[in-house]
Amino acid sequence: MVSRSEAQILEIILEVAAKDSGILAVLQDGSRSNPNVTKDIFQDYDIIYVVEHLGPFLANPAWVEVFGELMILQMPEDMELYPPTPELAGAFSYLLQFTDGNRIDLTLVPLEKLSHFTGDSLCKVLWDKKGLFTRAPLPPASDRGYWVQKPSARSFEDCCNEFWYTNAGLAKGLWREELIWVNELLNQVIRGALMQMADWYIGCQYGFAVNPGKFGKYYQRYLQPEAYSRLLATYSRGDLTDTWRAVWATIELFRDWAGYVSEKLGYSYRLDWDRKVTGYIAHVQQLPKEAVRIYG
Repeated sequence: MVSRSEAQILEIILEVAAKDSGILAVLQDGSRSNPNVTKDIFQDYDIIYVVEHLGPFLANPAWVEVFGELMILQMPEDMELYPPTPELAGAFSYLLQFTDGNRIDLTLVPLEKLSHFTGDSLCKVLWDKKGLFTRAPLPPASDRGYWVQKPSARSFEDCCNEFWYTNAGLAKGLWREELIWVNELLNQVIRGALMQMADWYIGCQYGFAVNPGKFGKYYQRYLQPEAYSRLLATYSRGDLTDTWRAVWATIELFRDWAGYVSEKLGYSYRLDWDRKVTGYIAHVQQLPKEAVRIYG
C-alpha cells in the first residue's frame, strides 16, 4: 500500500476549498492540532469546512470522491441506528476512510453554527478564505480543553457508589455463569467507573493539567508501568475462572486508586461499601451450585 503524504492530503483539502465559493474557511481540530501528541502514520485529518449553506454539499454525497479512492464512507447525520452526538447539531459529517490508509473526518459547519465548534481548544485555522477570523483570531491550539477536571467530593462519591453497587449485582451473574452478561457489565459499567478514577488518579499526579485521552488513549504515557500492567490485568479472557480473576483485579485497583485520590483531595472514601460488597462477592464465589436462600 502506497499512502499519500500529509502534504498531499492537505493540498487536496485546500484545493477543494479554493474551487468552491461556498466554502468560507478551512479549520482543523483533533490530534493533528495537539502539540502534545506524537505524529504517526495513522493520524486522522479532522477537518472543518465552514460553509454558507449545507444544501449544495448534501444533494449528492459522491462529491467527496474528489478526496481519493474510498474504502468506506460514513455519514452519521444520515444514520438511524447510530445518530451523531448532540454537539454536532446543525452540522453534517462525511467520515472518509481511503484505500491508501488515510482518513479524513470532514465536518461541514454553516457559518451561523461556527461558534459551537471554534470553542474546541484544538481548533486551528488552516485557511481563512473569507477573513472570518481577522478581527477575532483563534488562540493557539492546545489540549487544555481536554484536561481532566478535578472532581467534587460528590462526584468522587458517586463514582465509588457506581462501582461498588454494580459489583454487588455482578456477583449473581458470576454464580449463574452468565458470562456474556457479566463481561458486558464489567466492561461497560464497572470499567467506566474504574477509568474515571484512573483519570482522577492521573490528574492528581499532574495537577489536573493533563489530558489522559478518550477511552484511556494516553494512559500508557501517564501511568507508572506497574499501574498500567495492573490495569491491563483487569481484562478477562472470557472464561469463568479468568473472569473471577479480572473482577478481583479490578476491585483491588479501584480501591488503591480511589484511596490515593481521596487522600490527595481530602475526600472520604467509603470503606463500608468496600468491605460489605467485597465480603458479599467473596461469599457468592464460594457458594455451591445447589445453594438455596435461607430465610430467617
